[in-house]
Amino acid sequence: MPLYKKFIAPLLFTQDAEKVHHWITALLEKGFSNTLGSFFLKLIYSPKDYPELRQSIWGLDFRHPIGLAAGFDKDAKLIQPLSDLGFSFIEIGTLTPVGQAGNEKPRLFRIKEDQALINRMGFNNGGLEDAIQRLKKKGNIIVGGNIGKNKVTPNEEAVNDYLRCFNALYPFVDYFVLNVSSPNTPGLRALQDKEPLQKLIQTIQKANSSRNKPKPILLKIAPDLSRFELDDIVEVLQICNLDGVIATNTTIDRTQLSADKRMVESIGLGGLSGRPVANRSTEIIKYLRDKLGPKPIIIGVGGVFNGRDAIQKIHAGANLIQAYTGFVYEGPKFIKKALQEMDYGLKSGHWTWKNRRQ
Repeated sequence: MPLYKKFIAPLLFTQDAEKVHHWITALLEKGFSNTLGSFFLKLIYSPKDYPELRQSIWGLDFRHPIGLAAGFDKDAKLIQPLSDLGFSFIEIGTLTPVGQAGNEKPRLFRIKEDQALINRMGFNNGGLEDAIQRLKKKGNIIVGGNIGKNKVTPNEEAVNDYLRCFNALYPFVDYFVLNVSSPNTPGLRALQDKEPLQKLIQTIQKANSSRNKPKPILLKIAPDLSRFELDDIVEVLQICNLDGVIATNTTIDRTQLSADKRMVESIGLGGLSGRPVANRSTEIIKYLRDKLGPKPIIIGVGGVFNGRDAIQKIHAGANLIQAYTGFVYEGPKFIKKALQEMDYGLKSGHWTWKNRRQ
């Protein structure tokens, strides 16, 4: 068994989840965001190049399909070390116009029996200006900007927050994600309703089309949408000619958990991620691909712990993959091992590309 899973993770998992997150991110930021640290991470953890896994999407060269989902590096502090660990693209955020502390602690919990996390972070971030200063140094690493509204901003004024984020981040990120699906900001998911969603997307698209080089715009959706609500999402995406969708965010559903119900209930509200959301995420990816056709880009996220999980989502219709909880549980060799599995499966004929973009 690998060192991380046998010794390091069991030790870390005895401590508060958010404290451990801050320890790890501080270590990456202070210890590995320099030339020597970058060399070490690449030497030990960076995967080799797999030409068969490369894709060109939106004119960007993705060295392989797996990137890091938003939430891990909210403030763009870890772009270089995360890239050195092997992620082909990094999604920062969710960023709001003004920095905010987020919800009260504790707000991040592990459910080890189910390889899951529950969080109710509440868009905690340092705001646009701090992130932009770091993004100026990102180099050639592909970075997406996941944007949202401040907690105190009423929904009827939310579009102004998204527009402010878009305009400020435009020169510094490679694509944008409109996050209207976090369960941890009161009322936010109401923005997924057809009318407010169409207004939001059209406003951002108008600002985007006024630029000399428009950036790809994606929508991040919840896994808890009904088929009727998904059909509304599809209609809005088609009307607004959006570039793609990220499926999915965390879920408020707890029925897939095997952990003790009283323990789960004691945690309270929050978005569930990890293994329990994997199947629902894949179902939604397949449904969206069948409805949207081949053109829009779908980024699949939810319960990706290895190469087999990534392949399952690609076969369902995803072009790219994101991970977060799988990275937490599998450790720093997550990407290296996942790509080895994907490459072996591709060369042995166990899977084939259906949605690869050249």
